Amino acid sequence: MSAHVIDGRARARQLEKQLVDDVARSRADGLRPGLATVMVGRPYSCLAYEARIARLAERLGVVHRAANLPERSSQQEVLAVVAELNAAEDVSGILILRPLPPQIDEAGIFRTIDPLKDVEAVHPENAGLLALGVPRFVPSTAASVFDLLDHWLDSVGEDRQAFYHRSTIVVVGRSNNVGKPCISLGYQRQATVESVDEWASRAGRLGRHTRRADVLVVAVGRPGLIRAEHVSDDAVVIDVGINPVTAADGTTTMVGDVDFPSTAARVRAITPVPGGVGPVTDVWLLRSTVLAARLQAGLLREPALAHATTTPRDLR
Repeated sequence: MSAHVIDGRARARQLEKQLVDDVARSRADGLRPGLATVMVGRPYSCLAYEARIARLAERLGVVHRAANLPERSSQQEVLAVVAELNAAEDVSGILILRPLPPQIDEAGIFRTIDPLKDVEAVHPENAGLLALGVPRFVPSTAASVFDLLDHWLDSVGEDRQAFYHRSTIVVVGRSNNVGKPCISLGYQRQATVESVDEWASRAGRLGRHTRRADVLVVAVGRPGLIRAEHVSDDAVVIDVGINPVTAADGTTTMVGDVDFPSTAARVRAITPVPGGVGPVTDVWLLRSTVLAARLQAGLLREPALAHATTTPRDLR
């Protein structure tokens, strides 16, 4: 079997075209959406992500502010930057780039972000709304995983509802920004959802779980963790991993958590790295920034518990 390669770049281009119209409409309403990124130190993955966001923001006409702090910055110094961005009128969305240095209490930083600017839903209020099925924002990577899945199902003529109802989704990794939100989105689609983490691998039982997956979402941060022996023949594999690997000549490339050659030879469909989830995530982040600007201006209603859904909200 040769897997269908799910093209994230093509899907991102489609979403970007839609977002151009949303930005133009927001400007016509007197708004100028703006995203601030906060980076402590200079991790390679953060630098690469920040650069992509800056290029996309410029193309879309979205303001981008980069707050880059030294690696030895204190908790109070990072908190001071977040407080400044909370008050900034030209910032509608705030993204804390991770990883953070060990002296920084991540949860403590997240608690201080203005919930209406928390486009990645890391503030406890927004994380709780997502878990309840009434998200103010859907974290961009998790949203992109299911956007790609939904779009691929449409492209091959599968009924989304029927597919999810009969499918088991296995999420490898339980991070607050990807793994846990993916579990919520899988529940919303009424799939059977299973979550595994590093302990399954340490116990030698990872394949026992992953081979049951109709949809396997891998978000761990370990290059090549998933290989052909970990998947079933008809699985759809979504690789969220972005791992910098430096070659002997000093060049650095990005690879996923899935061993692409061996796995692609076996499964039904797979996302590549790069060119899979990443490009869609970039657009989704800017989409949420526009959504945040409209929410702050009172042009969109807050989600209501009576209409619980983790389907990403329309900006209109």
